[in-house]
Parts: sequence; structure tokens; C-alpha cells
Amino acid sequence: MPDLDHERQFNAPVIGIDEAGRGPWAGPVTVTAIWLCPSAYDALPAGIDDSKKIKPPRRAALAAALMAPPHLSQTVSIEVAQIDQMGILKATFAGMVMAASELADKLVKAGWGAPVHALVDGNLLPPDMPLPATALIKGDSRSLSIAAASLIAKTARDQIMQDLALVYPDYGWASNMGYGTKAHQAGLDQFGLTPHHRHSFKPIRRYLDVGD
Repeated sequence: MPDLDHERQFNAPVIGIDEAGRGPWAGPVTVTAIWLCPSAYDALPAGIDDSKKIKPPRRAALAAALMAPPHLSQTVSIEVAQIDQMGILKATFAGMVMAASELADKLVKAGWGAPVHALVDGNLLPPDMPLPATALIKGDSRSLSIAAASLIAKTARDQIMQDLALVYPDYGWASNMGYGTKAHQAGLDQFGLTPHHRHSFKPIRRYLDVGD
């Protein structure tokens, strides 16, 4: 289970960063940066963990609690056009930098001071991260801040895909969230591409018209 050991190494604000949606064939990649207020550590809800281990209703409830004061968070989504232009890794990095920068501004404006460190899920860090950072492999199972970020990012992105599914109901996005399931592939075979499909992803390229 994740804990606060990494956060407690610092006597100033530390933020956790995680993303949702690097792998799907459609939709944005969504990144959350979060600061958990140390004075409220003891009041954190039970069960904060890697978002993939938690069922959607509980995940949404946890995300709502974590977005409430005194904690502060920032969530950004990088759309398909930017993913196709930059590639998914650079687009994810751009989201991390944006979320971290905007959360830092929130912390300063709220009087908490600028964050001194970021804990980032994974084994790579954005080269232009605006503050010192540590990459933690399986960070959402090790750091409560990263786990909290994963819950919020996943909940936010799932809502985006469920909203898109109302407009494009033929791809199963309300349940597969844009991942390459059989239902999604069947929708592509029958109805073709939408503006929300990632043209830079190999499974999608075969659906592109010649010269597209």
C-alpha cells in the first residue's frame, strides 16, 4: 500500500503527479498534480491506492474527497491533435509540466509557498520539469500523493470518455475508455475513425485513407 514516507522527507510542499490514458486508441491523456496538506494527513480517506485497483464508484468518491480543501490539485488533458503532433510520451510530459506549474501557482497564491519537490509515477521525468523531481516506478503503489493523483486523473479521463461516448456511441467508450477492445475495433471496422482517434497509434493507421 502507498504511504507518506517520500513526502515526509521534505519540510515544504511536495506534489505527486500521475497520468491516465497513455495507452488508449482514442481520447486525451490526462495528468493530475496534487498536494496533500500535511495537517490533514491523519484525515485522509482510507483505501487510497493505484487507481487500477479500485472500482469506479469508490474511485470517484475518493477523487472527490482528495480534490476538496485543504488539499490542492490541478488536472489537465492533452488532446489528440497534440498527441499526434508530439507523440504520446512528449504529450504526457507536457501535461505533467503544465499540471505541476499550475499547481505551484495555486500553492503560492494560497500562501503555502512553492513546492520543493515532485514525485512522478514511472521511470522517466520530463526534461523541463519546473522543480526537482523523483521518478518512482510503480509510484501509485508507493506514494500516497501519486496514488491520489492517479485516482483523480483516472476519474477525470473516464468522465471525458463517457461524455464522448454519448456523441460517438458505436465504439464502447463508456466502458473501454478508448482502449483497443474488441468492441472498439468492431466500431472502427464498421464506422471508421472519429476526430478523437489517435492517428499516430499503429492500430489506427490502417484505418486512415491514403494521403490522409
